[in-house]
Amino acid sequence: MNMKFVHLSDGIHQIYSMKQIVTLLKKMDRNSACSPMIKCCLDIIGVMYFSLGAKNPLKKVLASSLNGLPEQLMTEAVHSFVRCLKEELKTTDLCLYRKVMDNLASCMENFSLGMIICNIIFHIFNLFSCDLELVLQFLQKSVLEIQEENRKLSGNSIVETRLMHDLLMAIKVSMMLLQKVQENFQGSLWRKPGSLVWQSMCGLLKSFTNFLMNGKYQQFLNIIKFVLNWHSLILLLQVSDLLLRSVKCASVPEWFVSSCECLCTEELSDSVLLSLCHGALAMLEWKNGSMKSNMAVSLSRILAIWTNSALDVLESSSQNLKSSLNGNSNTTGKLLEYVYTHWEHPLDAVRHQAKLIFKNILRIHQATLKGSVVKSDPFFSMLTESLLSLEWHVKGKYASLGCLVECVGVENILTVDRTIPAQILDVMGDQSLAPYASDLLETMFINHKSHLISAFQKNIWINHWHDTWVSPLLLILCEGNPDQTTYVIDYYLPKLLKCSPDSLSYMIKILQASADKLLILSLGSCNTRGALGALMACLRTARAHGHLQFREIMRDDLLSIGCVKQGLVHQHNQVRVDALGLLCETHRSTEILTMEEMQLIQFFITYNLNSQSPAVRQQICSLLKKLFCRIQESSQVLYKLEQNKTKQELIKESAKWDHFATLQQYKDFMSSICDKLFEALFPGSSHPTRFSSLTILGSIAEIFSAPEGEVFDFHKIDPTRVQMLIQCFASTFEEVKVLAFELLMKLYDRILQIYISYFRQAMDLSISTKPYGLCYLIKYLLSNLEREIFQAEKSLLQAAASFPMYGRVHCITGALQQLPLNNLTLMTEWRQMVTKLILMSYRLSSVVSPIVQSSSPEGLIPMDNDSETAGRLQMILHEIQPRDTNDYFTQAKILKEHHRVDFAKLTDDEPVENVCTEIRGKEGQTCDVTAQMVLVCCWRSMKEISLLLGMLCKLLPLQTVSESSDGLIAVEQVKDIGDYFKHHLLQSRHRGAFELAYTGFVMLTEILSRCTNESLRTLPQQWLYNVLEEIKSCDPSSKLCATRRSAGIPFYIQALLASEPKNKTNLLKMTMNELVSLAVPVNESLNIIPQVHALNILRALFRDTRFGENIIPYIADGIQAAVLGFTWSNPLWPMYIVRNSSTLLFSTLITRIFGVKRGKDENSKKNRMTGREFFSRFPTLYPFLLQQLEVVARTMDSETGELKLHPSLFLLLLILGKLYPSPMDGTYSALSMAPFVPFIMRCGHSPVYRSREMAGRALVPFVMISQIPHTVQSLLAGLPECTNPCIRQNSVHGMLLQVFHLLGSYLESKHRVNSDLQQGLVDIITCIKAKVWLAKRQNPCLVTRAAYLDVLVVLSDYLGKSRRKELFGFWEEISKVISASELMTGIYYFSAIPGFTQYLQSITKLVISVLSVAADPDFSNSSSPVAEQMMNSSSMVVHLLQSDFHEVRLPMLEAVLLWWKQVNSKQATEEKMGPLSLLSDLEVILLRMAMKEKHPECFCKVLEILHCMDLRNVLPRTQDSIKMNPKEFLNWAMNIISASDSIKIQSIALKLASKLVTHLVQNCQEVMESEMRQWIQLVTSCCGDEEQTAIRLAAAEVLINITPLFLTNQKLILGLSSTLAMWKCVVLLLQSEELIVRDTAADVIRVAQSQSNICNKTEFAFRVVNASMALDLAFGILCELLQQWNQTSAGVPVLLEWLLGEDEQKKDLETTTLMEDDNLFNKGEVNFWAETLTNVRQLSKHLFLLIPATRLNLPDQGEFLQLARRASDQAKLVTQHLKELPPTPEFSRTVEFTRLAIQNERISTCLKILTLLELDDDACKNKENPEK
Repeated sequence: MNMKFVHLSDGIHQIYSMKQIVTLLKKMDRNSACSPMIKCCLDIIGVMYFSLGAKNPLKKVLASSLNGLPEQLMTEAVHSFVRCLKEELKTTDLCLYRKVMDNLASCMENFSLGMIICNIIFHIFNLFSCDLELVLQFLQKSVLEIQEENRKLSGNSIVETRLMHDLLMAIKVSMMLLQKVQENFQGSLWRKPGSLVWQSMCGLLKSFTNFLMNGKYQQFLNIIKFVLNWHSLILLLQVSDLLLRSVKCASVPEWFVSSCECLCTEELSDSVLLSLCHGALAMLEWKNGSMKSNMAVSLSRILAIWTNSALDVLESSSQNLKSSLNGNSNTTGKLLEYVYTHWEHPLDAVRHQAKLIFKNILRIHQATLKGSVVKSDPFFSMLTESLLSLEWHVKGKYASLGCLVECVGVENILTVDRTIPAQILDVMGDQSLAPYASDLLETMFINHKSHLISAFQKNIWINHWHDTWVSPLLLILCEGNPDQTTYVIDYYLPKLLKCSPDSLSYMIKILQASADKLLILSLGSCNTRGALGALMACLRTARAHGHLQFREIMRDDLLSIGCVKQGLVHQHNQVRVDALGLLCETHRSTEILTMEEMQLIQFFITYNLNSQSPAVRQQICSLLKKLFCRIQESSQVLYKLEQNKTKQELIKESAKWDHFATLQQYKDFMSSICDKLFEALFPGSSHPTRFSSLTILGSIAEIFSAPEGEVFDFHKIDPTRVQMLIQCFASTFEEVKVLAFELLMKLYDRILQIYISYFRQAMDLSISTKPYGLCYLIKYLLSNLEREIFQAEKSLLQAAASFPMYGRVHCITGALQQLPLNNLTLMTEWRQMVTKLILMSYRLSSVVSPIVQSSSPEGLIPMDNDSETAGRLQMILHEIQPRDTNDYFTQAKILKEHHRVDFAKLTDDEPVENVCTEIRGKEGQTCDVTAQMVLVCCWRSMKEISLLLGMLCKLLPLQTVSESSDGLIAVEQVKDIGDYFKHHLLQSRHRGAFELAYTGFVMLTEILSRCTNESLRTLPQQWLYNVLEEIKSCDPSSKLCATRRSAGIPFYIQALLASEPKNKTNLLKMTMNELVSLAVPVNESLNIIPQVHALNILRALFRDTRFGENIIPYIADGIQAAVLGFTWSNPLWPMYIVRNSSTLLFSTLITRIFGVKRGKDENSKKNRMTGREFFSRFPTLYPFLLQQLEVVARTMDSETGELKLHPSLFLLLLILGKLYPSPMDGTYSALSMAPFVPFIMRCGHSPVYRSREMAGRALVPFVMISQIPHTVQSLLAGLPECTNPCIRQNSVHGMLLQVFHLLGSYLESKHRVNSDLQQGLVDIITCIKAKVWLAKRQNPCLVTRAAYLDVLVVLSDYLGKSRRKELFGFWEEISKVISASELMTGIYYFSAIPGFTQYLQSITKLVISVLSVAADPDFSNSSSPVAEQMMNSSSMVVHLLQSDFHEVRLPMLEAVLLWWKQVNSKQATEEKMGPLSLLSDLEVILLRMAMKEKHPECFCKVLEILHCMDLRNVLPRTQDSIKMNPKEFLNWAMNIISASDSIKIQSIALKLASKLVTHLVQNCQEVMESEMRQWIQLVTSCCGDEEQTAIRLAAAEVLINITPLFLTNQKLILGLSSTLAMWKCVVLLLQSEELIVRDTAADVIRVAQSQSNICNKTEFAFRVVNASMALDLAFGILCELLQQWNQTSAGVPVLLEWLLGEDEQKKDLETTTLMEDDNLFNKGEVNFWAETLTNVRQLSKHLFLLIPATRLNLPDQGEFLQLARRASDQAKLVTQHLKELPPTPEFSRTVEFTRLAIQNERISTCLKILTLLELDDDACKNKENPEK
């Protein structure tokens, strides 16, 4: 047998040889088994097995191969392995202990590897029982020695971590060994107290007990399993006593006392007790053997194990035990309390265990039931009701409901409320809730399906199932908001299709019926997907998950090509993405692309590269990358098929599928795609277009990187395309440059062939394997930088203008990153260069740091426009003068002035010569140096310095000894760099400065924490101690910055603490304790600076996510510090100093506790938690907040009426308002919210209005829904009677606000028992009627009257449609309140009276509410006298509209506008009922208001109402009401546009005027030539880029409305010139930068396409399209209309002028002097979406089609000839300007070059079109391409 494989170095060959040997061994007969050769072979295999590492694959192969040894060889194999293992156990080298333990573990783990391992264990523990003693002695020795070594090397984090892992492995092996002994060892030797085995185990037990008691080793709490596994019965009894703390030493066995004495005699910590409890429970279940170190996780795990054990016990337990564990028992109640407290815990493990506990509770209760029906069980009913009563934003609700569904069935849940599926779908608009909601829905519909299948036949149950789960989904997909539909598709739809794939056909059938009709509603819009979008989403999801293929979609006619195209250019972003996903995403990555798919992809790319949304761009690029991977993989499959087939097979298959044709199609398709993408890099293309094109090209280059055997070779690239990529370097967007560079690097070989002279030297250096090349490069850069620093020391102004130094430093940093550290030569030169780099960095820092460290918050700006201001700035200059004589710091500069200012009065220094801020640049031109330029130069230089120094420490090898030759940077240099960072972090005031220093400092501290050098590794700890001492010392000489949130001090401490190893938190604990003690000083100190620093540092630490859960224990202390900080006062210091820092800390903690607030609603129900959960996480806050609230409440409503505003009131109410009741409230009162309620109510008595309002909101979450009616009645009963002699209005107002908010919350809640609701409302109304005097004149306080009226409004709105007899009294009372109010009888108050405005608004709201009720047909048809009385108030609307107070008019106008919109949307019937009954005869009133209204908002509402009204009813009344005829009224409306300054008024006036024009043109025969000209001018002026978005949006809406009459009418009503001007407005708006304007303007095309005279030349009528497609369609429609109007000859010159863009370019072409813009930030109005050449190419495409098709009749060529000459002249001018541009490489070309290139193509295209006309002039001949 050949054993040469032992000497093989190749692992693969070793594995192969080993398998051959084992195969030979299996063939051996019984006689050969005892041969010496076989024994030798087995010995070698044993040695090999134990010599290999634990993760070596050969070790697993050996174990697996030996599994099949014949029985006759097994014994010999066992003996060989045992001998090897015994030799391993004799080792005394501590470094080899881990290897031995790994080998021991390998003999006990993974029994699936083969029976041989089992046999080894069996033989070790049975045949060789003495060896068990050896193993135990070895383990005991290793544990003790590793522990001692760890103690010796304390402080060396790297070694400590390794030893800790070794120690953990020893514990693990001990546990496994003991378990295997019990399972496999049949004897009882190991149980005998006198045996050596027993003594060894006692020794281990003692060591592990010491670990338990030692806090340093609490991460090894798993050892309790070893302790308890050894002698289960005895130890379980002892642990029980330990847990109950009732240990009696006399009854404890001696061996237990000797081994575990500390457990019996010392006080046990909570963590130790938890560990003992866990181990005891683990004895009952061995399925899960790991335990988290975190205490919260440990406790949750223990409870889960307990419930599992209880569930197992119940199966054979007594009835008494069952009754004590049912759902109504005290034990179950406490478990439920734990679940409700921890179901939203920040740790995933705790949340998971809480769910498991809840599920087990349900199963336990179910097991206790005696055959009773689960549905009627009170416990399950109570749980269902309590869970459904919670709001849907409670994340824990979903998992618990899911468990309940699995237990009781979904039918029992749906019986309570059938709308639950729709409610859950509604919350899926929130991404944080979507995963929870989808999981619950999945559980519910799977359970429902199972239930229905068992109860009904398929054709019955499937319809019911679809109605419940699919129909709400389709409604959401068609009409839901974008976020909601996206998350429903991502999370819910795939799960639904997986559960019921057959439902796909049902969805398609429903959606296809709508989409195929091409109804506008079914096609969707920019905000909704519509049926078409929903269909795309369903098909995409189905195809991606393998439910159907694209061929099936086409074959079964599930979707037409036209519908797919409509989806690909849809207005809705996600519909386009879904349509693309339908083409790109497949279940099989090798599915062949069809020709239809390729054509559709090309169509998509044409119109979708210019997407402004980064998310959409990312999705597009990702989907196309999937498509290209599919092409690559499917082409490989086709290649292999061709190679493997014979000629005969190819002939047979050729009829079915032409593989060669498919491959050629692939090649043509990829070439076409690349052509389109490169064409998109044209001059002036937008950033989105370039980003998309370059990203997609990068994906193509990456996927098709190997030319051999590929279907497409991307590297065969044309030189002009390389030039296009290089020109992308001129982009102002960094990411475009990076993408272009990365793509060029992928084309490196091709670039060298084309631009070898440009790139040879740079590329050789960049890929050089010889580091001295880099060395010389860095030296060259360094020498240049030193010269520039020397000049900057003389004049920083000159440096900022001509050579800002940060670019050089950036290049040096980039070059150093290419340094091959393992292949360095010329070490001496490198070391010298590193020293020079460090010194250069310090020198540059000294030049620029005075700017970024000045007292000016945003950096020094020592220049202004007048000498007076410059004089004041001189004071700043003295403050920051550096060491040099730089004139920049000795005298203020006066912009664009050349005279000096005498500063002799300000300083005794002799004034130096002033240097003007006009500096000569590199090319000699004069440029103004602004403060922005200087500041940018300085802070960017600081940034690069910090990055360079940090990178030097991170990358360069350390020179530990000065004479050593193995390092580049010395220890002292590293320390100096640390001191540099420390200086800038602790003393800089400019945020940019210390943030940039922080970046480099983090890099340094990360290296120091892993450094083997002791002096460096302990530096962070020393620095931390020093800075904390300096903060505490209050030394007046300290330079620490106490302003601006402590500047860089928090950053400094963050970096130091973040460098601490993850497994150690000693520094963090020490620091947090110190900071908390400083933030909450016990004694008042005269110096508050330490407290301010502590608060600011705590804020930074709580915000830092790197500290994770380690910082959670200090949150309660932080809250206390913040709240107490508000109560701080010291007469020597301003109050705001501490309070500002406390405010910032409090805000950070609120975010850390409740999560980031996603919306703007301060009262949102998201980002909240139950009070029980909050106080369980932070128990110390319960007494603290309660005590603080009690203190605050005592200051409220003083008897003297004195204003007392407690400073912490706002904070307390804010944090309490974030809590809500737990389902357990009212059941267990340990952490009940009830004690807070009376104090919050008392806070409502505050004399401060804002405090009362906050108290009203804060009370709501503390009162359970079921308790609200009683609480409201109590508050109402507490209101005073009108006969009370002394009424305290502040208290009344506070109580009414509380009633208002409680009542609103109660009526909004979706989960109430109707019977309780009705009875509660009746009782509340009775109380309301009893105190209604507060709403009448008997109450002199207008504020409380308004508050009472608000309560009436809430009830009125809710009860509006109720016809219950007992409520008629309520309406009667409201009618009396209204009729007796000042609104009806006359107002005699002045607006200065407190509460007057609120009262007017509230009484008006009540009137509007009553009017809405009275207009309802159900109410008006009732026979109640109250209804008749209310209906008689038809003149109420007119009365309110004529009020003198805008507080009355404005809400009334808003109500009238709402009613008109309802009427126009046909929500009201045409009969005189509903809102229509309230709007009769309002035309005259509104016309008169329009003439007289002075209040802007009211005037705007009047115009909106007039715009909504039917002009047939309005215009006939203008003459009588306002003395204007319709034309004059039109002029009045148009004059408003130019006269008003309000954008809203201008917008609605434009729409009103346009509606008037349309109406008058259609219905009036009178000539309106001047009015029409004015209106056209207004519309066109409102479409300019300089106008506000709202104005352009209004213009777009106007264009939509006038399209049928003016833009697409077969008659030119406006004339050709004006009509084309309107079409040009459409084109302009379609190129607007605002997406909403483009989408609105695109609706013009939708309307135009729907006109009968517009012929759809495409195979599909596009309707709802994006702006890019709409622009193309607009030009096509316009060219078609010119033919219909027979105006082609007159229209083409106008379109050619558009093409030429003469008006746009006139000013630019006259400019001959090109100046560089010195303003760094303000670049003026820039449109980052519009692409001029896209416009030009689309228009020219249609003109090229129009001119040959129509054969223009040109009787007079004069206009065309003149146009041709102008184009020729412009071509010459462009050529001249291009020649005048300075010679620059492609990557440095300016905006001017781009502008000229664009104009060049415009001219060229225009001349090409003119050539088609065959003019008689030579101007256009041979001019197609004037300049390339």
